[in-house]
Amino acid sequence: MTSTATAPGPTAPASGPAPPTPPPPPEGRDRAGGRSGFLGLLDLPGQGIRAIIRSAATTPGRLTVIAVGLVLLALVAGLVATLSVQSRDDTITGVIDHREPLAAASQQVYRSLSDADATAASAFLSIGTEPPELRQRYERDIAEAGAALAKAASDSGDVADAAGPVDVLNQQLPVYTGLVETARSNNRLGYPVGASYLREASELMRAKILPAAQDLYRVDTEKLIEEQDSATGFPWLATILVVALLAALVVAQIYLTRRTNRLLNVGLVVATVAVVLSLLWGAVALVVQGSLVGAGQDDGSHRVDVLVRARIAALQARADETLTLVARGDGAAYEKDFGANAVQLAGADGQGGLLGEARSLISDGDGAAKVVDATKAANDWFKAHKTVRSQDDSGQYQEAVDFAVLEDKTDGSAPAFRRLDDALQDAIDVGRQEFLDSTHSGDGALTLLAPGLAVLAIVAAAGATMGIRERLREYR
Repeated sequence: MTSTATAPGPTAPASGPAPPTPPPPPEGRDRAGGRSGFLGLLDLPGQGIRAIIRSAATTPGRLTVIAVGLVLLALVAGLVATLSVQSRDDTITGVIDHREPLAAASQQVYRSLSDADATAASAFLSIGTEPPELRQRYERDIAEAGAALAKAASDSGDVADAAGPVDVLNQQLPVYTGLVETARSNNRLGYPVGASYLREASELMRAKILPAAQDLYRVDTEKLIEEQDSATGFPWLATILVVALLAALVVAQIYLTRRTNRLLNVGLVVATVAVVLSLLWGAVALVVQGSLVGAGQDDGSHRVDVLVRARIAALQARADETLTLVARGDGAAYEKDFGANAVQLAGADGQGGLLGEARSLISDGDGAAKVVDATKAANDWFKAHKTVRSQDDSGQYQEAVDFAVLEDKTDGSAPAFRRLDDALQDAIDVGRQEFLDSTHSGDGALTLLAPGLAVLAIVAAAGATMGIRERLREYR
């Protein structure tokens, strides 16, 4: 039987309708419903947060979150604490090397200018050729004032309040010296007009130059106090972060103890010990440093400020004393100023005023002895001044001048004032040295603290990492 071959034909389509073609996703979305391209990148943070939340629902995820949090907190706390200590150390160094010398220089500007004014008046009282020692003293005062002004003005560009007084001093000091030279030339020739030039010079000194010098001293002193306060301030942010880190470590160990029934986690214990050590070391160092810097302020710079103001009052009174004689019967205003400055210096009874305040602040040591010497010299000077006024008022003008300006009269006004000025300068030097000694010691209390805190912070971070990692291995 012969079979017949059948030619292959076209394949019949499958039964049923074809599946519909899915519509294209909306613009900016992929087929899974998420955003595509750049817009999809914007979703990454949210997706990461959701992934972290999902992971935190598991014990390994919680441990990972705890580890990351502890490490970050340890590093941030260590960084803040290190920077805080380093900033404090830099502030103390700046106080010692820069700010205190500037305050001393501005005080020297006032002292030298006041003494130059008094010395010029004393030299003027000599008819004809002035005594060479007074001329040399005047020139030395002007030179010292110029050098101290250059130093005190070194940061006038950074301290806005200092720029004005510095400009006044730079502009008016040459005018003053010019007037003094004119007065000196006329006095040497015997011309009465010389007295008018000297009084004009002195008025310029009192009205513009000395107030500017006093403003400069005030600005530098206030800046010194501000930086001292900054060096003793409490580091709130660093303390809060370190305490928060310690609390977080304790909470983490309690959590692990409850989850694993293991009493101690070596890594977290190491981290906790490092943080406790940081707290103790930092607390002790900062307390010691703050106490020493505070002592430098109380026993040093504060006392020096009182002594400087006493010296300023004494110098102004000395200039009043000599200018009263220069005025020759027309010096009532100068004598009135002398009385006001004398009361400010030693009080109405000779035992109070700024010298009395200094005695109450300085009760022992070389400084106390110098203040006692200054008080005795001030009382001797006031007695000599009464003699000067008595002689001048009774018509003994030349005797009054000699008693006021000659150094060889041991009971005269000039030697008594010189003893007062020297005693005050010695007391100021003692106060400055006490300030420097205490502040240097305070700076030494911070030795190695900044790098030590940084190392302990790294140890804490490493301990937290190791401690949590040991627990994570148990879930692998």
